[in-house]
Amino acid sequence: LAQAFCYTHNILFFQIPLLNQATFPTSTMAEPAQKKARTERVFLFSSESVNEGHPDKICDQVSDAVLDACLTTDPQSKVACETATKDNMVMVAGEITTQAKIDYDKVVRGVVAKIGFDSYVDDLSSVDSKGLSDKTCEVLVRINKQSPDIAGGVHVGKEDLDIGAGDQGIMFGYASDETEDAMPLTHSIATRLGKTLTDVRKSGLLWWLRPDGKTQVTIEYLQKADGSVEPQKIHTVVISTQHAEPLKAL
Repeated sequence: LAQAFCYTHNILFFQIPLLNQATFPTSTMAEPAQKKARTERVFLFSSESVNEGHPDKICDQVSDAVLDACLTTDPQSKVACETATKDNMVMVAGEITTQAKIDYDKVVRGVVAKIGFDSYVDDLSSVDSKGLSDKTCEVLVRINKQSPDIAGGVHVGKEDLDIGAGDQGIMFGYASDETEDAMPLTHSIATRLGKTLTDVRKSGLLWWLRPDGKTQVTIEYLQKADGSVEPQKIHTVVISTQHAEPLKAL
């Protein structure tokens, strides 16, 4: 599996009344669900979304591109690819067993170019520098074949339904009815704001924007006595974006 992260983070803030020790119930686990939501409460819920030029997202896209390149030629490829980037350098590392002939340098530079990183100048005041260049960046490749120990524990000699993964993780989630895309409203707004940043940058409308960016939206919610939740108002919007030196961005 290629290294993959979820870069939209949901943060839940509660306004909880202070309770003294005598008021704590002896067993909350045994209480029926309908008894737990007897009163209304107000809480804040935040979602954060990063743009395609954020370092974490660059690495995510490069690892995904390596996986895609392997699977396109060899659907039985075993791919564990990690990516790191810093100061006009991108490194891919990991364990990959595949029949595909991968030009890792070309894959990396293709992703960097697609995002829009095409200029690097070692000067923080430079209007032209975007911090990374598909043409001049250093590409380091540290990839070897899958470990026999992992292969033996994951797929060698196993039936299709018994095949596992070389790593483990715990994920959870749920669908929401507050938006058409079934995602939390905070997530939808944060992602759309980030997409708008990308659109105006690539169209040239705001030429001085750069690919890296992050948005965060906090909404105040009311949870009613019956357990239903309603958004009340947008509490906070944060937009952080990479850009050219302000005084020269005219």
